[in-house]
Amino acid sequence: MEIQNRKSFIKTLGILTAGTFVNPLLAEGKNNITSQNLSSTASKKKRVLRVAHLTDIHIKPDKIAEQGLAEALNQVNTMADKPDFIINGGDTIMNAGAISKPLVKEQWACFHKLNLAYNKIPMHHCIGNHDLFGWALPGTNKNDGKKWALDEYQLSNPYYSFLKNGWKFIILDSIHPRKSVPGYFGKLDEEQLNWLENELAQAKDKNICVVTHIPILAVCTLFDSSKLHHNSWFVPDNTLHADAYQLRDLFFKYKNVKACLSGHIHLIDYVNYLGTDYYCNGAVSGAWWKGDHQQFSPSFIIMNFYDDGTSEREIHYYNWKMA
Repeated sequence: MEIQNRKSFIKTLGILTAGTFVNPLLAEGKNNITSQNLSSTASKKKRVLRVAHLTDIHIKPDKIAEQGLAEALNQVNTMADKPDFIINGGDTIMNAGAISKPLVKEQWACFHKLNLAYNKIPMHHCIGNHDLFGWALPGTNKNDGKKWALDEYQLSNPYYSFLKNGWKFIILDSIHPRKSVPGYFGKLDEEQLNWLENELAQAKDKNICVVTHIPILAVCTLFDSSKLHHNSWFVPDNTLHADAYQLRDLFFKYKNVKACLSGHIHLIDYVNYLGTDYYCNGAVSGAWWKGDHQQFSPSFIIMNFYDDGTSEREIHYYNWKMA
């Protein structure tokens, strides 16, 4: 469980070595780490997995973006306590939605070049809306756009699962098409929802982590631009799953769904609801390589998973700054 009170904050500071804690308002050229979800029972449980979550990279052929991603990958790969694998949370490229195919190809080529040069850790991919060619344009074939992204990620299907050390990871496809701008919203189609329930039913003896691009549940969606209209809060379905009610009920039925990871909003928060930990995990690119997005600097996340079904998050405000 994430602890937010002053006592735990001081405890966190005491555990971190000098100079490693940073105010998230700052983007300085240091290796900065914030640890969360530290509990007094940590010594009684065993860590079984360490996973890097890099989301919303938004890479393009550009000096600042390339330098930033290279540094993030380098820091993940040179950790003394190295992750077992990386989850790429989607929006890997800057934007395929409304630009020409040659420009989209350049963005994908840039990602593959940097990943090959700076990363040696296995990587699992989740599709983001910006990965999809033509989805912001009327009359384009949405299936073709998603197929292209799958080919770049070397995936045969946009949603899948895998097992590792007693945890089952379920990677979902949040991006559902619609004709109106911006061309998508967050939802699972009926076929994927049925597949998900079957996956959960077959894994009752496993701890489960669900990964989506668009959050299923996140407080920070309220601050994703102005969401207060006529004195009422409004959260559009392109920033939060439209089927969150269904997914909430499904996760309550299968209580071994312990963690959900997402990106998309470029902000960082944590919600525990009905026994499931929901982590919205910021953005490697921050404000699309233009500095901090609101109060959050460019960052990557390290998730520690334990044998008792709990998880802890480290927020790494990595060595990045605009040239």
